[in-house]
Amino acid sequence: MVVGVTPTRLHRAMIPTRPATRSIDRHFRKAGTVKAFISYSHKDADALDRLHTHLAMLRREGAVEAWFDREILAGGKLDAEITAQLEGCKLFLLLVSPDFLASDYCVEREMQRALERHAAGDARVVPIIIEPCDWAASPLRQLKALPRDGKPISEWTNENNAYLDVVNEIRRILRTEDRPDTKDASAGVAAATEAGGAARRYRVKRDFDEIDRSDFRTAAFRSLRTYFEQAIAEIDSIDDLRGRFVPLTETSFSCTLVNKARDRGVAHITVHCRGTSHGFSDIFYSFSENAPDNTANGGFSIKADEYELFLAPMMFGYGREDERLTPEGAAEALWAEFLQHAGVTYD
Repeated sequence: MVVGVTPTRLHRAMIPTRPATRSIDRHFRKAGTVKAFISYSHKDADALDRLHTHLAMLRREGAVEAWFDREILAGGKLDAEITAQLEGCKLFLLLVSPDFLASDYCVEREMQRALERHAAGDARVVPIIIEPCDWAASPLRQLKALPRDGKPISEWTNENNAYLDVVNEIRRILRTEDRPDTKDASAGVAAATEAGGAARRYRVKRDFDEIDRSDFRTAAFRSLRTYFEQAIAEIDSIDDLRGRFVPLTETSFSCTLVNKARDRGVAHITVHCRGTSHGFSDIFYSFSENAPDNTANGGFSIKADEYELFLAPMMFGYGREDERLTPEGAAEALWAEFLQHAGVTYD
């Protein structure tokens, strides 16, 4: 960013994006279907509809069956049927918002019973924060909330990315609890809860082969490409800004941003996905138009711990391995840096 020039500022909500499509995990096989109880305020019906849409692949795989009060047939006894589901479901998804916390029925009836079963070790409660609210002052503060870091869905640049993060975590829960090497651990949750006062979370170690890394690289690049394509389209609708997205090849794209409010307010970026064993990083970029794949200003390398794959940012060959990014996080960070080259920032 040029010193002394006041940058154009955008609000994050003005840059909606769509996540890359994720393929069905071929390693995921459920012997049975987990029934999920969705607790929500009727004022948050739109959020329920979006979650239900994003759960489509899990339902199609037979991994999960979502239940909420709309499933009750006309003439059914509401309280009796809700009670039956509260006692029978193994997974509770709470759509937490100011209206949810203000609802006595949601909190004192549904959430309280769900937390009791969670503490007993025979169910799992997953808080999903859909709007900013005082959830951290509730009993839910003891649990890991979704999306990532408990950031409310309404505050994400694109809410689809938030719902995708939620679905990926639900998939990970189902996959982990279905593995043979976690059966004994799951069986011991109740005893551990009684002793420690809160249910423990278990993570399963695994190894990642070249196919895993290749699949992750491809999915991460698609996520960046989709993010930039949708964000550039939105930029074009903002006064004094023009944007252009150019898909160069299956593994590269280029973007141009023009800030007409400042002299020479033009930014370019070209992003490449490594297609061979040679390359600066797994995904690398240059701040120039249609840059060839033998030049780079920075990139993202695939790293792994004993539990998951992630992206580590690289700059001029110097890694910052203390940083761990999801593909969506990498896309957002790179987008913000790209904007700065044109004198644009966003909150």
